[in-house]
Amino acid sequence: MKDVITVGLDGTPESLSAARWAAQEARLRNARLRLLHAWVMLAPEEAAHPVDEQDQNYWPHRIMDEARATVQAQEPDLPLDEALVTEDPLEALKSAAGESDLLVLGSRDLGPLSRYVLGETGLQIVAQTETPVVLVRARQETAATERNADVVVGVSLHEPCEALLAFAFHSAARRGVTLRAVHGRHLPAHAYNRGGGVEPYAAEMTAKDAQGELTEALRPWRERFPEVRVAERVELESPASALLHGAEDAGLLIVGRRHKRRMLAARIGHVVQAAVHHAPCAVAVVPHE
Repeated sequence: MKDVITVGLDGTPESLSAARWAAQEARLRNARLRLLHAWVMLAPEEAAHPVDEQDQNYWPHRIMDEARATVQAQEPDLPLDEALVTEDPLEALKSAAGESDLLVLGSRDLGPLSRYVLGETGLQIVAQTETPVVLVRARQETAATERNADVVVGVSLHEPCEALLAFAFHSAARRGVTLRAVHGRHLPAHAYNRGGGVEPYAAEMTAKDAQGELTEALRPWRERFPEVRVAERVELESPASALLHGAEDAGLLIVGRRHKRRMLAARIGHVVQAAVHHAPCAVAVVPHE
């Protein structure tokens, strides 16, 4: 554990929301919070040189000052580091992720369609880093009950996902909330009759099998975290749809991204894509083998 959480700043309302979320998480973890802003055009500075609106570095300093004030108003005793980096934002964030336990970024809201946009830099970070990344919406802090809302984790059951479940149980334990484990499963072909309907018995057996597998996957984690309340949910629909339905009133949605070292081009799967663009709450993307 590095005991450092890094938040990327770009001067948008989304990055301020990310800073607020990261500050709360740092307090829960007893970690340091690092505020990071990267700009390739950052000019060399003299220590005694005041920054004004004519200065090339005026806006980077303003971004940092605003984030610092926001964090200190919320968590005045939180250990805080600041980093203004003369570097491409993608490279700076990748480096920072390797030095952190968690990287937090803002995600833009398109409005009434309840769809969110993660910029190209954010998408590349999520796809390439081995560090968990949390994506935060600009309206995040306006939800009065969010801090006490449940944590939701999507569980695929196809392969081991130890890092994902560890992150989920630790997150629920820190917050003292219920962990909702959601699994979505497509019905097998034999569950459909010739008329296109669903055979009730086949659907029932599919759900029963999935429930048993989910319970078994969670059993060692329940034993390790006896204080965490766990609710299991199996839905006979696509994993992405099941996850989004299960996260409607959540405070944090946690999804896994399989980290395949042999892949030539890193990417994120459709479930992560759906969570990133449509979930109504903060989304944590956790890489795991």
